Amino acid sequence: MTHSFVLNVPDAELEPEPLAPEQIVSGTPEVTGKVVWESEDGRQVRGVWQITPGVVTDTEADELFVVISGSATIEVEGGPTLTVGPGDLAVLREGDRTTWTVHETLRKAYAINL
Repeated sequence: MTHSFVLNVPDAELEPEPLAPEQIVSGTPEVTGKVVWESEDGRQVRGVWQITPGVVTDTEADELFVVISGSATIEVEGGPTLTVGPGDLAVLREGDRTTWTVHETLRKAYAINL
């Protein structure tokens, strides 16, 4: 997609994005998402991502996101613990090792730089 556009994030239809089994700490979280824009070189990605309740680990990219709905606690190894909910803007840095405890199904709009 190269042109300007608008997307209603709460109603966006998302596709399954399976988690690697080793990322799941507890529960049965399911991830869905949709890339809405990607730069030609693939180094910038914009999209919508959702995860159902549970606990998962991840190694982050350089990301800015805004929570649309739901809530989670994100523990950054060697850093802060972030509590996020609707309307919150958060920044994660490339290489951050995180543990996400998702309390309510969380949907976010994101911008990632690779």
